[in-house]
Amino acid sequence: MPDLYIGLMSGTSVDSIDAVLVDFGDEDKPKPRILTALGHPIHPTLRDAILALCAPGPSELDRAGQLDRQLGQAFAEATNTLLARAGVKPGEITAIGSHGQTVRHRPPGAVATPFTVQLGDPNTIAALTGITTVADFRRRDMALGGQGAPLMPAFHRAAFATDCDRAVVNIGGMANITELAADGSVHGYDTGPGNALLDYWINLHKGQPFDRDGAWAASGRANPELLNRLLADPYFAARPPKSTGRETFNASWLEQACSGLELAPPDVQATLAEVTAASIAEAVHVFADGGELLICGGGAKNKDLLARLRRRLPTWSIADTGTYGIDADWLEAVGFAWLARQTLLGLPGNCPGVTGAREESVLGAIHPA
Repeated sequence: MPDLYIGLMSGTSVDSIDAVLVDFGDEDKPKPRILTALGHPIHPTLRDAILALCAPGPSELDRAGQLDRQLGQAFAEATNTLLARAGVKPGEITAIGSHGQTVRHRPPGAVATPFTVQLGDPNTIAALTGITTVADFRRRDMALGGQGAPLMPAFHRAAFATDCDRAVVNIGGMANITELAADGSVHGYDTGPGNALLDYWINLHKGQPFDRDGAWAASGRANPELLNRLLADPYFAARPPKSTGRETFNASWLEQACSGLELAPPDVQATLAEVTAASIAEAVHVFADGGELLICGGGAKNKDLLARLRRRLPTWSIADTGTYGIDADWLEAVGFAWLARQTLLGLPGNCPGVTGAREESVLGAIHPA
């Protein structure tokens, strides 16, 4: 029997809304199968509003309230477009799992009272699609003392765990690692910046939204002094559990590191790519001496970034998650469909060994159709 869910994801890069229709099939041993997927565009005006709210500014409450509704409408539009493309009716879908759009993430250690904010009103999504919507996945883990991130390791364990050491690395706006040890243990954390600063720098200098295949980074040479300054950030040496975002790794952070240096723009791009590769590789080295490294997210298509990882990880077999059954472009969206399913089944969705939460917990709030 089909067991249909929709997963919605908009990440730190704020480049599109990923929407997937997933069939989990057998209830006891769900094997997610993507039936239809699409990248729904985010209007430039909406993207600008999201990025503006990621940093402190005036009238935040009013702007956040309006953006919450606007994003809910955009997520609903993505869902209805997906359904039309798939030829599936809303009544055939069990639920939507919506991550929402993170606009502020202050984990334990960053502020006295940790919090995280994802916008994209699930009430609006449920009302405009006619489908039960599960959202707000991060705050229960944080209420239990956790980081609220990363949330994908529990799904990675369900989808990819085996009897050898595997690491799953998602390279989105930020990058994170899931460590799936041969003994069955699971750990993970955000390693640092992924594509966000690479996207920012090429947009600033060439007006392009991203560095296709990493070609511009490959044309430059990493600057040793800038690389050392960037990697000296305390976040990289901090012990997990840990999570991060644009609050730490942003344009101001980069500009401060560049101060006093004469740098060609392609060399800065190459250095940023090296920061991403170095921080990921260090996390992989700490985990194990060798094994299988599964890459997902937008970075899975960055040939230059993958080449840098291969140079730093010669004892690891590196391939994208599509080789293991789930397309790298859609893995996170599938993960939020999976989390919605866990919620409705009353099953935990977090990994305390990853987030630092006191215990496993059902995540998310249910908004009936």
